[in-house]
Amino acid sequence: MHPTRTASDLRRFIALPYRLHRNDPYWVPPLRMDMRKMLSRKKNPFFEHAEAEFFLATDRRGEVVGRIAAIHNRLHNEVHEDTAGFFGFFDSIHAQSSADALFDAAAAWLKERGLTEMRGPASFSTNDECGLLIDGFDFPPAVLTPYTPREYIDLVERAGFSKAKDLYLYQSVNDQLPARLVRGAKLIAERKKITLRSLNMKRFEEEVALIKKLYNSAWDRNWGFVPMTDAEIDHMAKDLKAIIVPDIIVFAECRGEPIGFAAAIPDLNVALKTNPSGRLFPGILKILWKARKITRVRIMMLGLIEQYRGSGADALMYHWIWEKGYALGYRWAEGGWILEDNTAMKNGLLRLGFEHYKTLRMFHRPL
Repeated sequence: MHPTRTASDLRRFIALPYRLHRNDPYWVPPLRMDMRKMLSRKKNPFFEHAEAEFFLATDRRGEVVGRIAAIHNRLHNEVHEDTAGFFGFFDSIHAQSSADALFDAAAAWLKERGLTEMRGPASFSTNDECGLLIDGFDFPPAVLTPYTPREYIDLVERAGFSKAKDLYLYQSVNDQLPARLVRGAKLIAERKKITLRSLNMKRFEEEVALIKKLYNSAWDRNWGFVPMTDAEIDHMAKDLKAIIVPDIIVFAECRGEPIGFAAAIPDLNVALKTNPSGRLFPGILKILWKARKITRVRIMMLGLIEQYRGSGADALMYHWIWEKGYALGYRWAEGGWILEDNTAMKNGLLRLGFEHYKTLRMFHRPL
């Protein structure tokens, strides 16, 4: 067991899941260049308010058999007045000794920083991929959602972790939303002077600035929520700009003032799946070809500022994405994740014709 200290160590850290999961029909290989950028302390603005250590577990021959990141997110603890640390990027052969060694290394590093609890997985925070899959293993993961083997549940629980919170993912294959619900939402919207518009790519920087303002006010009371810094939102927007479809990103306004937004993106995992090595060349040619035929989207964000929740604007934004997306050829959508105790959002999605089809779990254990 040792922390990554060299470029070679980092390459081995990134490479492990490609070897462990290459025969799993549902695992989707990310681009290795994207993983290098995400893990870079210089390029990822997450490290402006956090620190992390990346550990490798090796066998007697020196072959990598596991990896984990120990994460100290100072911004999370400031916001929540907490002393929690996190683990992420967990991968291991199916051997409890390997998993225990990884968790113990992460725990020791976190304890050295005065933290009293370890939560995860979060790679790196709830603004990124988080949660261990505990239900819904027979479905491919949508873009920016995790996929973890069923065996990891035992590895985590036997290492002393227990449930912290479940996160629900919903799917829908309907070609339209319930007409009665949409009519009701439109009547409420007309009464409250709520209008919708799509993202304007010609004003991309201004639109990103508006998303910054709305995101941190619309999600501020969510469990585990950490506000994204300006640099983090700019970084995310730059990464996603190439795959953005403006018609399926929608802003809600009341009398001209922005009150919320929803963002759907094409499920790029459909294309990434064609490139098992994760390498840019020659894989990029397969990815670009497959990306032309994507019929799946993920509704990755939908939020309203507090005084407009329950106004019907959420149903209107879903309807907008459905109508525009269907016209563009999309036939399947994932919504979420949604906190298990967010009854209003869960019921809203069910009324819109979604079904709960996957569950991710966040775990914790005392240090």
